[in-house]
Amino acid sequence: MPTSFAPPSHHRPLAGVLADAARGEAARWLRWERKAGVILLLLSIAGGCASSDYLQARSSPRNPLNSQLQLLSRSGPHATQRTSRLLRRYALEDNDGNTDAVLQRLAEEITREPKSEKVYAYAELAYIGGRQAQEKGDDAQALKLYGGSVMHSFMYLFDPQFDLERNPYDPQFRGACDLYNGALEGALRLVAKQGKLKPGAIQHVKFGDKDAGLRLVVNGPWHDDEFERFEFVSDFEIKGLNNRHHSYGLGVPMIAVRRRHVNEASYEEHYPPGLSFAVTAFLRLRPGQQGEPHRMCTIELFDALDTQTANVGDYLVPLETDLSTALAYSLDRPEFREKQQLATTGFLDPNKGKKAQGLYMLEPYDENKIPVLMVHGLWSDPLTWMEMFNDLRSFPELRSRYQFWFYLYPTGQPFWVSATQLRDDLASLQSKLDPSSKNPALGQMVLVGHSMGGLVSRMQVINSEERLRELISEKPLDQVKLSDDEREHIRKVVYFRPNPAVKRVVSIGTPYRGSNFANDYTRWLSRKLITVPKRMVQAQQRLLNLDGLQNSELLRITTSIDSLAPSSPILKPLRESPAAPWVTTHNIVGVVSENGFIGRFAGESDGVVDRTSAHFEQAKTELVVEADHTTIHQNPRAILEVRRILLEHLETADYQLARVPFPSGAPAIAPPPIEMGSEPHEHH
Repeated sequence: MPTSFAPPSHHRPLAGVLADAARGEAARWLRWERKAGVILLLLSIAGGCASSDYLQARSSPRNPLNSQLQLLSRSGPHATQRTSRLLRRYALEDNDGNTDAVLQRLAEEITREPKSEKVYAYAELAYIGGRQAQEKGDDAQALKLYGGSVMHSFMYLFDPQFDLERNPYDPQFRGACDLYNGALEGALRLVAKQGKLKPGAIQHVKFGDKDAGLRLVVNGPWHDDEFERFEFVSDFEIKGLNNRHHSYGLGVPMIAVRRRHVNEASYEEHYPPGLSFAVTAFLRLRPGQQGEPHRMCTIELFDALDTQTANVGDYLVPLETDLSTALAYSLDRPEFREKQQLATTGFLDPNKGKKAQGLYMLEPYDENKIPVLMVHGLWSDPLTWMEMFNDLRSFPELRSRYQFWFYLYPTGQPFWVSATQLRDDLASLQSKLDPSSKNPALGQMVLVGHSMGGLVSRMQVINSEERLRELISEKPLDQVKLSDDEREHIRKVVYFRPNPAVKRVVSIGTPYRGSNFANDYTRWLSRKLITVPKRMVQAQQRLLNLDGLQNSELLRITTSIDSLAPSSPILKPLRESPAAPWVTTHNIVGVVSENGFIGRFAGESDGVVDRTSAHFEQAKTELVVEADHTTIHQNPRAILEVRRILLEHLETADYQLARVPFPSGAPAIAPPPIEMGSEPHEHH
């Protein structure tokens, strides 16, 4: 029992005793909350500075043939029992283990009496021979045998003469797919080793038993001179992402490492350094044409984001793809990490953070896809979105219609400063991509903001009218004695108009009423830690001394921690300012489990933002997720909710694109979505 309780002999009223107890408990909670705020701030700083690896190199490449061919056994690779039985049945065995002799006799047998099982056996034995030759350092022989394996596995899978024999339920059918992929990867590694894996030019190689012309063709939005090199997905294991999104089929999943190239488009400056793309290499064979002394082999590089199938004659073939490993490879590139770290250190020094500030694209720009712009929160950067990004684009129905962009900004400054910068940066990018405002997809943009990023996103769709201006001046700005620069500076901060291209906003763990995390202790600490730009301080001092401007708290706030305090004057007008009528808002709220350590102290909150603060009345939908503040947007339920919202948005966007053209220079007002079996929704 607390010692502050009065003993019964004092005969105090019970109500007074309970009131004192409540005040004592409240005081203790307040002290703990303030200390916890400091602890959370320090933890966030530590978390912001921490780095993790997204990939690790495998000791040996991943290969589905390892088991069935015993590729890693000490005794060396062995043919499968079915292939061994076929060799005995047709008297093709060679006791001396001469692979070339066996393949020669098998080739003659296939010519004499074509059978799919013989073709399969050739592909298998040629692949084993290629592995053995490569281990001995005979790259020329290995390339020849890998080529033979690719050609015969391709024949097994697609030659019309085997249509009646081909059985997709036979394990040998999948084995032929694995042989095609494995042999093609082995050949590509050797061609790359020779420096001949380059788009555009025809390289002459010994492929199978004949000379071949090898041509690498790019099917996608890239240029031939845009590829620095290629890496193989099978060489890596993902560490930093929870899910690896891999589809099965034919082809070799690869990582195309990008480099800058001549005649870049204006939007390509938004590709971060160290960017890599997911591609799938697929080999097509055709006989040499008249006048050509050799067979032609075309290796097509397919964009794994946009293409999941290839046509081979009358067949529609699923491609083997891997989106996650290429993403993880980009995230581990030192050039990419340096850019992100510059932004996170910008929490302490916004001037440094501005060097990395801007909009970034982690995939090729596509004018036919709707942009989803993700805005991070306090002491964070776009890396915080990678779990959601990785999972969302694993859904074909999303990656075929959406492209994902990311905004990077210094989070030490007040969030409305970041909102003005996003407004300017977004307008600049829109003018580059669509100067006439005629691109329908660009006019259907979705913003997704986490934590403070939700407030930054919200400010892109509101009509602030005079609400923010009234915080600092009772008079219209034109009636206040200001220089042109000062008046323009204030206008940019206090007047927000909705961006006509933004049609939907999703806020996640957003402190609409501030956060008790921003208490006296953390605000004091942030002022000590964050280096406020001198230009901002000088401008504020001038404004505070001007006649006609109120001595407003808004003009005194210099850090993001101050701007997120429950007493921050901008939060109420921000909540009350109406969003544009064409904008739909959704909200996701986090609540930590009561059984956890944080949950025992934090009450109904995500550990940083109370549920009541994260609640937003204007949201069309609101989902509560059991998660802490730093991982709400990485929670599977939250990711699925964003997926649901994006699918819903497609219905509205398709309706608008079909019925209401997006006019040049004017906002397009989307009709409200209509759900089956219900009356039309009204936007709040």
